[in-house]
Amino acid sequence: MIYALITLCVFAFMECITWCTHKYVMHGFGWYLHEDHHEPGYPHVFEKNDAFFIVFAIPSMALFFTGTYTEYTFLFFIGLGILFYGIAYFLIHDVLIHQRFKWFKKTNNWYLKGLRKAHKVHHKNMGKEDSQCFGMLYVPVKYFKEYL
Repeated sequence: MIYALITLCVFAFMECITWCTHKYVMHGFGWYLHEDHHEPGYPHVFEKNDAFFIVFAIPSMALFFTGTYTEYTFLFFIGLGILFYGIAYFLIHDVLIHQRFKWFKKTNNWYLKGLRKAHKVHHKNMGKEDSQCFGMLYVPVKYFKEYL
């Protein structure tokens, strides 16, 4: 039970990590890698921005390895929380919002529509500065109101 709680807490905490990384790294010193994500004509098959998947996968894989080296420890479940968030990020951001894969073309779900709208607002500004809505699963309530 404690391991499930660790995994769930890490998953939730990853939203904070993602928000901070998106605002201060991707729209800061990491703009070089993130810039093509904001270019017109998105989505591309592969883009420099995809490097951030690797950045987040490395600690997850390291935690899997160290968390199972002699026996399962809490480190494995921290890595699992990061992995689950990465899967959710891929499904929400790349599949649902940007349609890089045409799996969920239409949705009537108010929550998913609100996430899409907030992300469109984020991409409205094509530059590094003055963006808003840096979260992925948690965005301001105002983006959901018209769909409730």
